[in-house]
Amino acid sequence: MSFSAHTKDELARIEGLPSCCRLAELAALAKLNGRLVHGPAELLIVTENAAIARKVFKALKMQFRLAARVEIRRKPRLKKNNEYLVRIGNQDGLGPALEEMGLCTVSLRVRPGLKRDLVRRECCRRSYLRGAFLARGSVSSPRGSYHLEITVGDQRMAADLSGLMRKVGLEGRLSPRKRGWIVYLKDGEQVADALKLMGAHAALLDFENARVYKDMRNRVNRLVNCDTANLGKTVSAGVRQEEHIRLVVQRFGLETLSPPLRQVARLRLQYPEVSLRELGELAQPPLSKSCVNHRLRKLEQIAEHILASRTRN
Repeated sequence: MSFSAHTKDELARIEGLPSCCRLAELAALAKLNGRLVHGPAELLIVTENAAIARKVFKALKMQFRLAARVEIRRKPRLKKNNEYLVRIGNQDGLGPALEEMGLCTVSLRVRPGLKRDLVRRECCRRSYLRGAFLARGSVSSPRGSYHLEITVGDQRMAADLSGLMRKVGLEGRLSPRKRGWIVYLKDGEQVADALKLMGAHAALLDFENARVYKDMRNRVNRLVNCDTANLGKTVSAGVRQEEHIRLVVQRFGLETLSPPLRQVARLRLQYPEVSLRELGELAQPPLSKSCVNHRLRKLEQIAEHILASRTRN
């Protein structure tokens, strides 16, 4: 099961909501996954998740005392997936329920956008967001990129949903698609906040663990790359210094050098690959990094004079 499916499964099992929050969650599910059929009036709510279908069925009964039935259908193209159809037939109370959920007006005309009365409270805003995610949402695995999105059918609803996200501290962005719009979050912190606001605590824990692991892996990679680059610089500098020292020795002989220069020259010829600090630790008595660097610079200056004299001749 994907991370997105696990998240929905967890959210679909949240129970014990107060009436106002249950209404907001149900309204979002019906708004985004519902379809009104006229003559006689009927509401159809479709989902691919059995737990979501059960949630809708229970909420309709508890909130409005509406009778519904759940039909299971196989999707024609994806044979492995079932489709769950919650069918609410024409009955007493259906019209007022549709109006209360913001699906239509009292005269059963389709109502666009989000009904503001549903999300006046902070708890109801979170519940509506949870319902919208259960209906048409998805979230990428945190082991890849950070992305959470909710697909809606029209720009008005997309703008309303984005505005709702802003009220709970999320920066939902809009993007048109071939068959509608998406409201999405890209930042890792924003996705984590959305999971927390919706109540997906187990998914949030998995998400944060994956983020920590990925961040640690990236830091290790940066350190390894940095160490590799530094090692390359150290080796290149050591080889250059070795070549200069050999030039000096070839021209003047090692014994003609002063004891301090002779000591460092011998160490560098023996250990061309080590750093200045490590070279100083090999000396007896040990030398500081700056002292080793100063002596090697002296030797390089002598070598440069030799090369310059060759050029003049």
